[in-house]
Amino acid sequence: MKTRRSLRSLLRLVMTLAALQPVQAGSAQERIITLAPHLAELVCEAGGCESLVAVGAYSNYPPAVQALPQVGDVAQLNLEAVLALKPTRVIAWTGGTPAAQMARLKTLQLPVTSLRFERLDDVATALIELGSVLGTQPIANAAAQRYRQQLQHLRAAHAGAAPVRVLYQIETAPVYSINRHSPISEAITLCGGINVFAQLPTLAAPVSDEAVLAAQPQLVVHGPADTAAVAAYWSRFAKAARVQPRRVAIDPDLIARSGPRLTEGVQQLCQALDVVRKNQ
Repeated sequence: MKTRRSLRSLLRLVMTLAALQPVQAGSAQERIITLAPHLAELVCEAGGCESLVAVGAYSNYPPAVQALPQVGDVAQLNLEAVLALKPTRVIAWTGGTPAAQMARLKTLQLPVTSLRFERLDDVATALIELGSVLGTQPIANAAAQRYRQQLQHLRAAHAGAAPVRVLYQIETAPVYSINRHSPISEAITLCGGINVFAQLPTLAAPVSDEAVLAAQPQLVVHGPADTAAVAAYWSRFAKAARVQPRRVAIDPDLIARSGPRLTEGVQQLCQALDVVRKNQ
């Protein structure tokens, strides 16, 4: 009996000591929280989906992340919820996650990995970095290679294509668009297009109806949810516009998120520009 009790006591001691060991990055005990939808997509593509314990608002891909708790959006992070989940790592977005939130996370001594997205190629860089952090390098590196190959194929297919003037339209009252520093603008250029509002002073800014008409876009790209509103907007200018631009709806989850599905959105964009060229 004493021997059995001794064994049970030893087992409890071993289990207690194991629980007190620090969690190592890339281990099965990793507990990750992402603060934006594209970050959740990237973690999963890099092989860390099973380590996710919470995500940012509007995270919806892959479908499995929809069952996870949400800890707030870019504007408002629920720090109490974050702490309650005891994450081993928080994945943030440089330039997207507010500096004040970043500072509070660091004050709470939470390990934060912040990823930067300014160009299309930054998605592959982020995948490789996540693979290193999570210890899933083979999966992450393979995903990064696939992404780069898809992007290179699209670049090669549209090198030297005839230019098409493109308006990326957000909302209608007023119209917002994006400048040259957006990955969306780089996608337009990759497809052989010209972003008609590349010189806007900020990443996204309102533009007047007069400026929209003066820009003479040949193609208007918008989200599916704005299809009716955008059609109504352009119907007002049936006579004022020199040429009614072609309009195409592309899911913003594909074209506006710096995630692994970005090449799908770029491909749809390039196809829309090709249609305009054929009809010129």
